[in-house]
Amino acid sequence: MTDFVHLHLHTEYSLLDGACKVDDLVDHCVKNNIKSIAVTDHGNMYATLYFAELCKKSNIQAIIGCELYMTQDLHDKSANSDFEHLILLAKNKVGYRNLVKLDSIAFVDGFYYKPRADYKTLKEHSEGLICLSACLAGRLPKLLLRGDYEKARAFALEMKEIFGEDFYIEIQDHGIEEQRRVLPMLVQIARELDIPLVATNDVHYINQEDWEMQDVLMCIQTKKTIDDPKRMRFDSKEFYLKTPEEMAALFSNFPEAIENTVKIAAKCTEPCFDLKDNGDPVKDMSLIPGYQPDDGSDPKEYLTRLTWDGLKRRYGEITDAVKKRADYELNIVIGMGFAEYYLIVMDFIRWAKDRGIPVGPGRGSGAASIVAYAIGITDIDPLKYDLFFERFLNPDRVTMPDFDIDFCNERRPEVIEYVRDKYHPENVAQIVTFGTLASKAAIKDVGRVLRVPYSETDKVTKLMDGKSTISELLGWNIPKLQTQLKNSDLSEDKRVEISKKLEEQEKKRNADFIELYETDEALHRVIDMALKLEGMPRNTSMHAAGVVICRKPIADNVPLSRNGEDITTQFDMKEVESIGMLKMDFLALTTLTDIKKACDYILEDTGRAIDFDEIGYDNQEAYELISEGDTDAVFQLEQGGMKKFMKELKPGCLEDIIAGVALYRPGPMAYIPTYIENKLNPQKVKYDTPLLEHILKVTYGVIVYQEQVMQIFQDLAGFSLGQADLVRRAMGKKNKAELMAQKDKFIFGNKDQGGNIEGAVNRGVPQEVAAKIFGDMESFASYAFNKAHATCYGVLSYRTAYLKRFYPKEFLAAILNNRIEKIEEITKYIIYLKEKNIPVLQPDVNKSKTYFSVQGNGVRFGLSALKGVGVAATQEIINERDANGEFKNFPDFVFRCAPFVNKRMVEGLISAGAFDCFDVKRSQLLSVYESVLDRANKIAKQKQSMQMSLFGDIIEEDNSDIDYPDIPELDTNERLSKEKAVLGVYISGHPFEGYAHAFADCTFSCAKLQVYEEDEDGHRTYTELTDGTQVTMGGIIGNYKKINTRSGSSMAFISVEDLFGSIECVAFPNVFDRIKTVLAPDKIVYITGKMQLDSEKPPVIILDKMQEYNPETGTTVAPAEAVVQREPTLWLNASLLSEEEFADFAELFSHYTPGKMTVKIKRGSKLYKLTEINYCRGLVDELLLYLQKNDIKLVK
Repeated sequence: MTDFVHLHLHTEYSLLDGACKVDDLVDHCVKNNIKSIAVTDHGNMYATLYFAELCKKSNIQAIIGCELYMTQDLHDKSANSDFEHLILLAKNKVGYRNLVKLDSIAFVDGFYYKPRADYKTLKEHSEGLICLSACLAGRLPKLLLRGDYEKARAFALEMKEIFGEDFYIEIQDHGIEEQRRVLPMLVQIARELDIPLVATNDVHYINQEDWEMQDVLMCIQTKKTIDDPKRMRFDSKEFYLKTPEEMAALFSNFPEAIENTVKIAAKCTEPCFDLKDNGDPVKDMSLIPGYQPDDGSDPKEYLTRLTWDGLKRRYGEITDAVKKRADYELNIVIGMGFAEYYLIVMDFIRWAKDRGIPVGPGRGSGAASIVAYAIGITDIDPLKYDLFFERFLNPDRVTMPDFDIDFCNERRPEVIEYVRDKYHPENVAQIVTFGTLASKAAIKDVGRVLRVPYSETDKVTKLMDGKSTISELLGWNIPKLQTQLKNSDLSEDKRVEISKKLEEQEKKRNADFIELYETDEALHRVIDMALKLEGMPRNTSMHAAGVVICRKPIADNVPLSRNGEDITTQFDMKEVESIGMLKMDFLALTTLTDIKKACDYILEDTGRAIDFDEIGYDNQEAYELISEGDTDAVFQLEQGGMKKFMKELKPGCLEDIIAGVALYRPGPMAYIPTYIENKLNPQKVKYDTPLLEHILKVTYGVIVYQEQVMQIFQDLAGFSLGQADLVRRAMGKKNKAELMAQKDKFIFGNKDQGGNIEGAVNRGVPQEVAAKIFGDMESFASYAFNKAHATCYGVLSYRTAYLKRFYPKEFLAAILNNRIEKIEEITKYIIYLKEKNIPVLQPDVNKSKTYFSVQGNGVRFGLSALKGVGVAATQEIINERDANGEFKNFPDFVFRCAPFVNKRMVEGLISAGAFDCFDVKRSQLLSVYESVLDRANKIAKQKQSMQMSLFGDIIEEDNSDIDYPDIPELDTNERLSKEKAVLGVYISGHPFEGYAHAFADCTFSCAKLQVYEEDEDGHRTYTELTDGTQVTMGGIIGNYKKINTRSGSSMAFISVEDLFGSIECVAFPNVFDRIKTVLAPDKIVYITGKMQLDSEKPPVIILDKMQEYNPETGTTVAPAEAVVQREPTLWLNASLLSEEEFADFAELFSHYTPGKMTVKIKRGSKLYKLTEINYCRGLVDELLLYLQKNDIKLVK
């Protein structure tokens, strides 16, 4: 048998180029008895650790390499700089570290389109490396193909001088003409300079038939279709993992090139990573950074001193319970060697708080530590909420503690920068994460590449839930699992595990998806190809929270890459932790920014400094707000289902909110009805044993938290909390054999076996009751939530509810400022403010601040909210106003602000009403602003140049007001349209406001778009909408886009807006031809269509009809369709009336006799329909006692 080792191979991490999935590659090696193989991805080392781990498990030699991009000067970022390829393989740990250094330098210092190293750097880091001259893109072949033989020879000699006998000239043959031309010259140089040859195949896919998969991958990368003749493609189908025999036959004239692959592999016998036999890395604890207290004391002593000082500050009197808990935790933290870890976290949190950067009260199980509470890492009292330290740091299970910290989203980067400065920039980095070709994305991408119409692939993706893989939807794993279950040698645990998998697979199997796959030839091909590509990494980005802090430069052990300006590790979060690096999660939480800004506004507006430690968590009005479902912008309680839950639960204390956060998730949701019933009827709660009451009373007899499971094990059976946590974990993993053993211990104890567990029976619990309790815990343990985490979230829920209840202006101003880019959110909260009778004030150059601000009884738009104005110009305007007083008139503003505003900005300010304070029509300002600004700029230039002509025209600055042309003001629709264009929302009114009443009976309004559930991936489920249902809607046409289809017909995407927002409507060609005469911006229309929902996209309506509404006649007219007559209706807007006024107002209708006129009253978001009455003259006079004229409309 021929011996040969592949030394040039690209995995899936040669992004959208290499098509060898690492798992499939190692499986292939196992099946084909391949004992050594290298990975050399393009310019990166993303795959290396995972590849090495899999190889170790399978007893395969993993050769770690990289195909570097090389240039002459890595600092040259000019258009003339070129790059070429070079293969480097690590012989040992020294070589690996040098390879890591080179690749890190290429990303950090040399990145220009590609990560590039240069030959000077290569020479400095060449020890322990083997160098191959690479493919046709290598410098050596490039020079030869250009005819520069002497330069090529000189380059080969240079490489030999650097690497000695570890430099090899690489030869390849994929049947490509250039390879055949260059091969003799490569061999000649090798002979002349006594450089060994090595044969490679530049592997990009595993099996020969996978060439098409790699071809499609390249099309996805280059955004081309498969039939594009000009696209980039491989000129051969030979880039697969050939057998040794195939390679030997291919290079039969150069047998030494085959033999040298084996010799090279023999040079690489020292593993680059320290791995256990199961493939897991051995943690290098020397990588964890140290912490030296400022006073030079021992970190352990320092932590102890800070803890006791902090406990006095937190509790005042240190009780026996506090002392016992603190002593216990300190012994474990110090004993396990984590004192410095606590101090590191404390340090950057203290730094943030000292600078006014909002920090969360805690997150995750770390909030269960009283030491963390004492030294200021968390603000949750673990004794008050019965939180168990063992849930965070278990002395019976040695793992790294993991504090996750929430910071204000705006100032989080400052904290990371502080950490970077303190521990040295080379020792701190953020962490890479990979975007993948998920199932839906793979279908869409492949469909586009294969030129399958979008409408066809859309049929496929609509049948996909976005979570199941394609093979799961097809049910391909089911027969395999069924066969495995028939194996009589299976252990009980394995049988349970396979049965569970089988059950999950059968739930995911999709009959409609399978039918489409089996009956549609084009879609069958798309799905087959997507199956091969699914799960491959598509791009890199930066982990949202993860930061690595190391004792020494990260690039000594882990390769670095670049994400824009940010430097990240090339290993992902799990990998950096697995080798022993300290990973911290610095999370950005907008809610903290909301709270901080709201408190700042409150202090500014009322003089009151909000202190929640002083306020407490018992305010019943805050709980009433939650119970009423008024929880938009209330942390964790915003979504529709949670609103419903809170309205039914009617929480009266923080424990109810904490439980709500824990229960409102898949799985535990099933227990919500029981929880509510027990809360409302506490007398019905029954406990299996009185020993459970003190544990479950707080959750009305329902097991909600992991901590309760642990406490039941401790109190009923005598487990330590550390032991209890291990059993809880086993329950979550459904480890049957382990659970049977633990069940016996729980019921009977293990003292007869020399253990220390007493057992429930020995504590007076009947055996059958103990067995039932264990079974209840077993069924719920995998669903139970971490109470420490729920408590942290519950605290933030309460704080936001409190602020919204007592300081709605300030709170909503903060909310608006933190969602300035999200128009749908801005619209929602502006509507909310109006419903609460809180005025939303338009921008004003003399009153507005940079952002939304509280002014008087209202919330005023900030100037930076205007499109095209921006923060910088806004701040200049405000600085000028603060320095020299308010602007007297429009010219005064222009002359003073001309240096930092332009015509577009001034036009935007006019359109938004920011100059209405000068009592000049907007139409007049729009007619003169350009000439005034031109004059101001001319004067500014003359002043600047100091070239005023003694004899020429001297233009004097004149800030007095000017004569404006006598022209009419903009009509209402034009004024509102211009407001919307610059602000994104309507402020002084809404063009649909006067007509909404005519469409009150429609089945859809955009208010329903604001009721949804959102999963952790941001996918929305709209709880008041159903895919495929017929809907009717009234609205105003915003903008629309007409496009031509491939068949030459036309269709349109139309934005239709009502008072609550907008929705996209799609008119396919058959509908577009009928409605095209109706299409025009600002037209009021009545539409019918079918709702289309996709969890990854906003909802759309597929139009059936669109009819123009005539406000004069109260009719809708469609092209060539009959007029629809409506009964007379009196529409009244009573939104501004107080509760008392509204009660009197409603009473007046009881005096009128029944008739045919319908009365409909709008009050906030509610609409009241009254008994039909007769119209008479006196009615309007009475109505005007309560309402303004524009609040009264009679529609016939």
